[in-house]
Amino acid sequence: MYGGSYVRSAPSGSRGRGGVWRSTAARGWHTGPMDDLRIPPGPGCPRGLLVPAGELVERFSHASGPGGQGVNTADSRVQLSLDLGSTRALNEKQRERALRELGERLVGTVLTVTAAETRSQRRNRAAARERLGEILRASLVPPTPRRPTKPTRASKLRRLDAKKRRSEVKARRRRPDAD
Repeated sequence: MYGGSYVRSAPSGSRGRGGVWRSTAARGWHTGPMDDLRIPPGPGCPRGLLVPAGELVERFSHASGPGGQGVNTADSRVQLSLDLGSTRALNEKQRERALRELGERLVGTVLTVTAAETRSQRRNRAAARERLGEILRASLVPPTPRRPTKPTRASKLRRLDAKKRRSEVKARRRRPDAD
């Protein structure tokens, strides 16, 4: 039976070796179905975003690093994926901007985020969802337009003064005229 553990439990005062099979749900490890991913309002998405849970794909695997007894049995690393090309959470303008901004991170049109910082699958799931939200929100921020500026009069004078001084230094390096 996958997804459970064998827990030793014996009645008090007993020296026998009894064990009970308890599922991961009984221990509170299984977090159940995902909720929709809510991204708060910000530049590029003034009303925020709501990514339906059905469009998010989670995969679990063994994480590297410390883990104690459950290091080889607990699937604590989380990979959270979202297909930006087909999600209903984005309008066409947002979709184009996200695909353009995240081009190098995407495999096709799928954005994948991995979290394996903690030993807990639940905390890694939360971290992956938070990271996906931050990346998506940052990709939707519209670029700030460049405002052309003119150099000030004082900066022009400083530049000309520096050119004149440099010219004088180089002129002093020349050979004297043979007059």
